[in-house]
Amino acid sequence: MKRRQLMQSMGGLMAVATFRPAALAGPAGQETRVAGSDITGRLARYMAAARDRELPPAVVLAAKHRILDTLGAIVSGARLKPGEMAISYVRRLGGTPEASVPATDIRTAVVNAALAAGMFAHADETDDFEPVTKAHPGCAVVPAALSVGEREDRSGEDFLRAVTLGYDLCCRLLMALGPDHVRATHRSAEGVSSTFGAVGAAASLARLDEKGMRYALSYAAQQVSGIWSWERDTEHVEKAFDFAGMGTRNGVTAVMMAQAGFTGVPDVLDGEHNALEALSREPRPEEMVAGLGSRFFITETAIKIFSVGYPVQAPLDAFLTLRLQHNLTVDNVERIVVRLPEDGARIVDNRAMPDVNLQYAIAVALIDGTLSFEASHSYERMRDPQVQAIKQRIQLVADRSLMDPAAPRSGRVDVTLSDGRRFDHFTPHPPGTKENPLDTSAVVRKARELMLPVIGSRRTEAVIDYVNHLERLRSVRELAAVLAGPA
Repeated sequence: MKRRQLMQSMGGLMAVATFRPAALAGPAGQETRVAGSDITGRLARYMAAARDRELPPAVVLAAKHRILDTLGAIVSGARLKPGEMAISYVRRLGGTPEASVPATDIRTAVVNAALAAGMFAHADETDDFEPVTKAHPGCAVVPAALSVGEREDRSGEDFLRAVTLGYDLCCRLLMALGPDHVRATHRSAEGVSSTFGAVGAAASLARLDEKGMRYALSYAAQQVSGIWSWERDTEHVEKAFDFAGMGTRNGVTAVMMAQAGFTGVPDVLDGEHNALEALSREPRPEEMVAGLGSRFFITETAIKIFSVGYPVQAPLDAFLTLRLQHNLTVDNVERIVVRLPEDGARIVDNRAMPDVNLQYAIAVALIDGTLSFEASHSYERMRDPQVQAIKQRIQLVADRSLMDPAAPRSGRVDVTLSDGRRFDHFTPHPPGTKENPLDTSAVVRKARELMLPVIGSRRTEAVIDYVNHLERLRSVRELAAVLAGPA
């Protein structure tokens, strides 16, 4: 065969391969629908414009609350075991001094600083939670924004908008994948979502253009991970990485690579082998962009009033309500039955860690009348004979009838007294949810209690003031400087 004939034959084969018959393209219209949706482009353009878009006042207030709440978790987490291990690890890494590590004297590469602050933020169960998706946005988004905002010398207003964008990407990824589907396939909704939350915040502060946003999304998508095996962690160290440190590191890495000129796939959320189809058998791509600019997930997360796993919040509120109303004591309570939605009950049933052990939390609440930060982390208190004895009176029931999308983390508590009287209380939405929100004074009070023992009164009050007036903050470096340094 002559060369010209060979080339013509190859050209014909290539044409056939390129223009496949519709019968070979899968379900009718599927390729056209996916390719024409331009999810990546629509999202990237929104991300590039979000840094200059004014936020509604209610969204600004919600963002301030979540930022302050997460900074409280970061500072207090620096003193817990996951935080201490992250400090030791990052100190050994060294690195170009681009950003500070809160509550330490370390300055290091921005990726390292973000990793450490992320692990601080979820060193325990203090950080916020989105009840529908089960995401923990703050512990990945705020550390990423703090580290990159310091590196890039951005303003407080830039910081607010970046954090708001990060919350949207974090929760929207799970909405697009199907949060129940993610968990049903042995993956951690918290870990899977955290990388996208961090990339959203970091990319905004790095001021990437649309092309850079597209590449950052692709590098982030390649790093998305998270396995539900974290439930077997007994010291909260890997859990701190799985929920926050990993995603924060991944998202900031993706942005730094895009900012450095790394090129990549410009449409990772569309077309053949896209991220949404790779990560879900039931993807809903439009959820990535539905309501952008009008629905802000930062207004929908729940701020915890107790430093315990979210499934414990509602029953703890219900029990403390009963304790106050009926003067419950160690001596007059015979039996306590706690009913939780089935999926939440599995997470907190007599776990090895005190802050995710429902029976322990209720037992301490009966004895003390509250559950303090110290008690919620005390392995020693969990071994106390009195606590152990009271735990035997507490029964946890996984109740499928409470699996209500309108109240996904509710709790019902029934108490039987030694004289036979019975009382019950149902908390559909614990304090801190969008249905039962905390005001600014309550958020400030929680943050102050968390930060004061670690960085002292002067620095704590300065952090609170900076966050409450972020619109006036000239540079995130001022906030980072107050947070930096040991107590």
